[in-house]
Amino acid sequence: IVPEDTGLELSCYGDPNVRTPHLDRLAADGCRFTRAYVTQAVCSPGRASILTGLYPHECGQIGLASHKFAMYRPWPSVPTFLKQAGYRTARLGKLHVLPESAFAFDHVWTSSTANSFGSRDVAEVAREAGAFVNNGDEPFFLMVCNADAHLPWLRQEAGLPRVPLNADDVRLPSAVGCDSPRLREHAADYYNCVSRLDSGVGLLLAELEASGKADETLVIYVSDHGPQFSRGKCCVTELALQAPLIMRWPGVSMPGTVADPLVSQVDVLPTILDAVGLQSPAKGSGESLRPFLDGGSAVQWRTHLFAEWNVSHSLKLDQGLFYPSRTVRDDRYKLVHNLLHGEANPTERYYTKQQRIDTGCTQQEIDAAPRHVGAAYARWRNPPAFELYDLHTDPCEWHDLADDPTMCTIRDGLIDRLLTWRQETQDPFLAPEKLMGFRRVHDRVCDQDRNVGRDPDFEWPYVSDFAPQA
Repeated sequence: IVPEDTGLELSCYGDPNVRTPHLDRLAADGCRFTRAYVTQAVCSPGRASILTGLYPHECGQIGLASHKFAMYRPWPSVPTFLKQAGYRTARLGKLHVLPESAFAFDHVWTSSTANSFGSRDVAEVAREAGAFVNNGDEPFFLMVCNADAHLPWLRQEAGLPRVPLNADDVRLPSAVGCDSPRLREHAADYYNCVSRLDSGVGLLLAELEASGKADETLVIYVSDHGPQFSRGKCCVTELALQAPLIMRWPGVSMPGTVADPLVSQVDVLPTILDAVGLQSPAKGSGESLRPFLDGGSAVQWRTHLFAEWNVSHSLKLDQGLFYPSRTVRDDRYKLVHNLLHGEANPTERYYTKQQRIDTGCTQQEIDAAPRHVGAAYARWRNPPAFELYDLHTDPCEWHDLADDPTMCTIRDGLIDRLLTWRQETQDPFLAPEKLMGFRRVHDRVCDQDRNVGRDPDFEWPYVSDFAPQA
């Protein structure tokens, strides 16, 4: 189950603004991961990582498929592996990864009236899921991609939620840092989307239960990235990168398990392959999460976790949000490396100055916030080369420690670790000529204000130029 644009804003993760009883029950019946991360906080790259087990710069899906960003090649993926193993495969809702031919689902269902940005009927989605689950005795893989909680944040759809929340009922996520009646109105409707999403999960699980197959079905709930508030989606902040990850694996996961290893979307594919007895591909950055599902003794696991930002789209008005960054965190500290430091970050303007996204904070709202919040927004506008945060004492990343002389050993150690990962994963932007070459092409497309998504002949040169060695 892969929803849109939702982070840890669930009651099972401690959010007081909304009740999510069905997801709470799924977590109570299985394992809830507390430190799960996306690879890049926009739709297509995150979904590509879930399906292929590769980071965006590894597989090539560095931006939105709707703007023709695409994988270098048709990598092996969850549906292709499972089809070869005799599974029926289906996808309900959007894929948003290119080329679509790399994901040869047996059955695909999309609906502009039941599961789209403009209309959401979670009961209809659940009925479609039930029809597929019951249509045969072979084992199945079903990927359900709900439209909530993507913008626009729809207050009520198909009667859900039955009692919508209002501005007085909610507060914004702490990492936004700003507050106003206008922002709380938006937040209320975001939480209304989350509530409707939870109802949809309940209906999906009811269909699975009615099929008689629940006791032999692994259920995974993971989002593509965090919500579209300021300092959220399209950023490398915790609000953008932290994702809910819940797994119920009958006979393997122990009810009520809470696990806190550093895990990523790239771990989803290896976990699924482990469940069906298939070997993970040699080229893959993830590991099976099975060892953590039963609450047993600790296992040797990664000590550092990585994420990135590359680009989103190719629109002139906001420069396509091309502002590549790389991040690494250990148990406590997080380092951000901004590859175009010294230049203004177009993502900040997208949210604030230009107000392309009205759920973002206006400058007036930022000015009314505490001083440390304003300083963080100014740093977002013009980021330094490196940022360093203590996530234990500063989980919202207000205070940059990169220039603190007492932190230089920690900072430099994380810089070295990040460089090693980029080398190991063949990050194309390690090469200055590739970084600036891509930038020239991207800027030219933006300056021409081309709608490349509607051009059947357009292809980004990087798809062939950056492709790693086989």
